[in-house]
Amino acid sequence: MRLRSLMAGAVSTALAVTLTACGGSSDTSNQPSVNAEANFEAGTTMAKLKDAGKVKIGTKFDQPLFGLKGLDGTPTGFDVEIAKLIAAKMGLSADKIEWVEAQSKVREEFIEQGKVDYVVATYTINDKRKERISFAGPYYEAGQDLMVKSDDSTITGPDTLKAANAKVCSVIGSTPAEKIKEYVDPANVVLFDGYSKCADALRTGQVQAVTTDNVILLGLVDGSNDEFKLVGKPFTEEPYGIGIKKGDTKFCEFINKTLTDAVADGSYDKAWKDTAGKVSPETPKLPELDTCS
Repeated sequence: MRLRSLMAGAVSTALAVTLTACGGSSDTSNQPSVNAEANFEAGTTMAKLKDAGKVKIGTKFDQPLFGLKGLDGTPTGFDVEIAKLIAAKMGLSADKIEWVEAQSKVREEFIEQGKVDYVVATYTINDKRKERISFAGPYYEAGQDLMVKSDDSTITGPDTLKAANAKVCSVIGSTPAEKIKEYVDPANVVLFDGYSKCADALRTGQVQAVTTDNVILLGLVDGSNDEFKLVGKPFTEEPYGIGIKKGDTKFCEFINKTLTDAVADGSYDKAWKDTAGKVSPETPKLPELDTCS
């Protein structure tokens, strides 16, 4: 898949991360159409969730534009809207969702232990994660980049990090945290449990760069009062998928069909425009969906 042109700006700085869960939203102003007539094969995940009348969904609480916890305790963003589309297709309205904060380091564990029914959380599909869980999608594609101080002219891409002897911050358990080790001494990789802490470390000079997907960094840049800038040299392709229990092929196929239907009926476009599209108006194309296994 070809890396797409991403955002030119974003909204508010990321909130500090704390492991928590919250109940479903009472906001009905921006909800997808619920499939009240949904009917599924007995024993499938879809049937179990519909019969239970509730669903637990893991997402991020500190990712502007994709999953950011609001003042009312409810997350908002593109990931959140995609998650709600899937629930609605199972006949579950937004007030039947329990949102669970799914930090990068605990996503596989939460899925394996049944603490969530699925995860939509800027969750890059890769082979290592597939050893423990399965993915539906991808529903979006991002790319890893670097964020530095606005007056930094030394770091112009990943290949300049070693020469600058730069310390680089990322998040525990994330794909970018592993990828950046190709460009710096592992001893110079600083890890925290949230990107807001990385931004603080950059601000105070403890690190010289922060790395993760560009859509996340742009949210931090936008909230920095011009203190930070994006280097603007993406060096990976990051397909975002929906994490589910290992081997749940029928649930994967259901989610993939939901994504395809969402493009056809315009709800994918609406999900984008209501969130990330406020700063990046062009709705991205749905990436080619992987085969469920």
